[in-house]
Amino acid sequence: MNHPKISTESLIPENEMERLMALSELDLDFMDLENSLSDLTKLAAKIAGTKVSLVNLIDHFTQWSVSSFGMDVSQMPREESICQYTILDPKKSEFEVKDLSADERFNDRPFVIGHPNLRYYYGIPLKVNDEISLGALCVLDTDYKQLSPEKKEMLSIIAKEVVNRLKIYKAVEGLQKKVHETQQVKNRVAHDIRGPLGGIIGLAEIIQSQGNQNKLEEVLEFINLIQKSGKSLLELADEILSQDYGLRKDKELRKPTDAEFTLNSLKAKMVNMFEPQALVKNIDLEVQVESPNAEVPFPKNKILQILGNLVSNSIKFTPQGGEIKVLCDMEIIGNDKILLFEVKDSGAGMSQEKVDEILCGEGTSTNGSAGETGYGFGLKLVLHLVQGLKGKVELNSSLGGGTQFKILLPVT
Repeated sequence: MNHPKISTESLIPENEMERLMALSELDLDFMDLENSLSDLTKLAAKIAGTKVSLVNLIDHFTQWSVSSFGMDVSQMPREESICQYTILDPKKSEFEVKDLSADERFNDRPFVIGHPNLRYYYGIPLKVNDEISLGALCVLDTDYKQLSPEKKEMLSIIAKEVVNRLKIYKAVEGLQKKVHETQQVKNRVAHDIRGPLGGIIGLAEIIQSQGNQNKLEEVLEFINLIQKSGKSLLELADEILSQDYGLRKDKELRKPTDAEFTLNSLKAKMVNMFEPQALVKNIDLEVQVESPNAEVPFPKNKILQILGNLVSNSIKFTPQGGEIKVLCDMEIIGNDKILLFEVKDSGAGMSQEKVDEILCGEGTSTNGSAGETGYGFGLKLVLHLVQGLKGKVELNSSLGGGTQFKILLPVT
């Protein structure tokens, strides 16, 4: 059966903003989920009898293949994906294409006309509830397939387990963070108590060992020192009982947990995720860290979601041979940490009217410099996330003069 191409506007689910917010709430690292899902991806292919199986999460601009079996792929533009059709109608539980080469919607895709010459597709939405899909579990093959109802039911069970794994992954990451913070406080308490308490014990032992040989002046001096150590313990007890003890700035640099970035590790992650997109358009993507605090840990907490949307947007509106610079910095004032990010591109820029619309959360979609599909939700999501973190967004742009976003985020 032949299917005509559908306009890009028609490929956006009605609940797209809610869908993107649900995906952002999980705060997933799309490049770090393979080990958690590889067994389910392989199982899906074995049940379906297909050569390929993928778990795809779809944000506003990109389809991220977070786990794959039988096909080496990590990402592709959303408008080139098949799974965007799978999540289009919240009421549908599957999407099947018997012959991709005979379907006008997909017969020009690189993976259809070239290697691996895929023909069959079957996808199931990854639903967090009855209405919202994060992406899709799909199986594909180079031959034509006929899946039985029993196999489709088993694939549906696997899709539900994928969503459960994603939720568990997020929950475990949060628990690990809390356990680590608790252990840090425990270690700090033990360390801080050991000093003054050891001093009290040591002075008492000196007085005891000298016995009658103790002179009054020496005893008084020892008592004075014991009193100071005791006072230090009392002050420490008051500090432990205060709310900010666990948040006190570490005196020594520590290694980040799995739930934390440093500016250097964030830089590496950004390059790994978005350099492939930039290379497609021959764009020079440069991520710089300009901070003496480059190895100070901070919570991941939506950082990838925010910067990822801004960089994807810049790639979309920057022409071939252009450049994008991402600057990452951190200021530490007392116990407070402030993250500062800047994303600057040499793209088409925008009018002041458009800038005002975006900052008011009213921006609409436009197509990119190479005709990429615009969905109009990425910058709205950035504003939502930054405001939720009590941060600030600055936007400077002019037609033909590129665009510059500045983000300030307090670290909690």
